[in-house]
Amino acid sequence: MCDAEEPVPEEPVPEEPVSEEPVPGGTVRPLAARPSGRRIPVEWVSSRPRAERARQVADVLRQRITAGLFPGGLLPDERTLGAQLGASRNAVREALGLLREEGLISRRRGVGTVIETPKYGHGLDRLAGLAETLTGHGTVTNEIRAAELITAPPAAITERLELPAGTAVVCVERLRRLNGRPLSLDTSYLPADVGRAVLAGDLAGRDVFALIEETTGRLLGRAEVAVHAVTADPDTAGLLGIPVGAAVFAIERLTRLADGRPVDAESLRIRADRMTLHATLHRDRPSLTPAPPPLSPRSSPSSPRSSPSPRSSPSPRSSPSPRSSPSPPSPRSSASPPLSSAD
Repeated sequence: MCDAEEPVPEEPVPEEPVSEEPVPGGTVRPLAARPSGRRIPVEWVSSRPRAERARQVADVLRQRITAGLFPGGLLPDERTLGAQLGASRNAVREALGLLREEGLISRRRGVGTVIETPKYGHGLDRLAGLAETLTGHGTVTNEIRAAELITAPPAAITERLELPAGTAVVCVERLRRLNGRPLSLDTSYLPADVGRAVLAGDLAGRDVFALIEETTGRLLGRAEVAVHAVTADPDTAGLLGIPVGAAVFAIERLTRLADGRPVDAESLRIRADRMTLHATLHRDRPSLTPAPPPLSPRSSPSSPRSSPSPRSSPSPRSSPSPRSSPSPPSPRSSASPPLSSAD
């Protein structure tokens, strides 16, 4: 039996003393003391609730951990982190507590704060299987939980695969592990003609994407992806080795061949504590070609006999009085005559 980890006592950090400073008008403004002797208005230092500041510090630390910016998987002490992030020691301590609750870090006696569960990136801007994505991070193995032909699939499945209702499909469900630890639960539905050949392949050691391309002799083209944040139900939690209610990425992906035919309707459940989803997005730039200027009344095709528009300046010989307003032109004079066949 493994010995339980002995909790590490944490020394309480006293709150910074606060004094007051009179300001014009008879009001009082609180000041925070600093080791340097400077007195800074409290609203400049900690105007937000500590819980909010702790959450923001945790976000920064999580991003740095995911990016692998802590060599050896060891975080600096609280004072150093506070100096690096411009945060109080109390805010850093609460942020580390949030990351411990996520299972991302732990505190070990005589060592310090260490990264417990490394996170791996999965790009959403490239169509790739899990083993292909995690190349260099370890060994991906697949536990085959189901691999069978379903003669009466749910209508939602045949609709996604753009098949007639009641058409048989192949279902493949695998529990995928990275270096022996559960990472995701993948369920794929494939058209029968594609799926039968995939069933004969190495489902325990290869990605479904690679098997589809190999057995069909055709390349995959694109996929539509939707990502949801959900909590783990008891069955999913038991398979992935996480507590019930833990955060899970629920990904729905429909993959098509290069000609647009749907060949793989997937439902993925990925541990959010071990995987990050990222993408490189490009903003569409508007056309740099300037739009042509609107046509002026003089440039529009009209007869020389047509009367000037109401906005045109009156002739100097017939200037109306300041109080008079030009009368609207008659319908006959404002309309352009029809063009002749010679035009």
